[in-house]
Amino acid sequence: MKLNTKDLLSATLFIGLAVIGLWLNQDHNLGTARRMGPGYMPMLVFWLQIILGGIVLFFGLFNGPDPLDKWTPAEIGFLIAGGIVGVAAGMIAARIPGFPSAGWNPLGIGLFVGCLVCSVPPGWRALFLPSAAFTLFGLVLEPLGFIVAIVATVVCSAFADQEHLDRPLGVVGLCAFLCALCWAIFIYYLDIRVPLWPQL
Repeated sequence: MKLNTKDLLSATLFIGLAVIGLWLNQDHNLGTARRMGPGYMPMLVFWLQIILGGIVLFFGLFNGPDPLDKWTPAEIGFLIAGGIVGVAAGMIAARIPGFPSAGWNPLGIGLFVGCLVCSVPPGWRALFLPSAAFTLFGLVLEPLGFIVAIVATVVCSAFADQEHLDRPLGVVGLCAFLCALCWAIFIYYLDIRVPLWPQL
């Protein structure tokens, strides 16, 4: 065996987060493939993530060696700070009446803030900014609508790589494509009941 450390850690992260997601998703109604409940798509995505993690894990056993780069003191410091600030932000959000303390929002706010802090060093941006973007999608979907949530997710993720910022038309095109595609699949075809626009 030629272990690939990066692939093995990636697979562990994929599978671990998917298992946590499946556990958190237990309270949601799954519905059927034609009439999906709020828990159906997350469940499907988490199982696909477990399968992907298994594939990465399998190949990680044979395509090495590929050791991890050493973390800089700044990367370690911001990783620790992100955890601390994220927990603090979630605890503060839980005490604020209204939207910040409703449902799972304190957890989402804590994860979003923690991921933003962790993404300050350039080496962490490709991991933590997309994670922050997915959390942002969950936070803004109901109050701001499906279209705004998709645009916010794409724009937040674009900051993970300078190449995307150098080509803003590509980001705009991706936003338009994903909005049209997701509307066609989830709203028109599957008839999932989520607001399209902010509820004023």
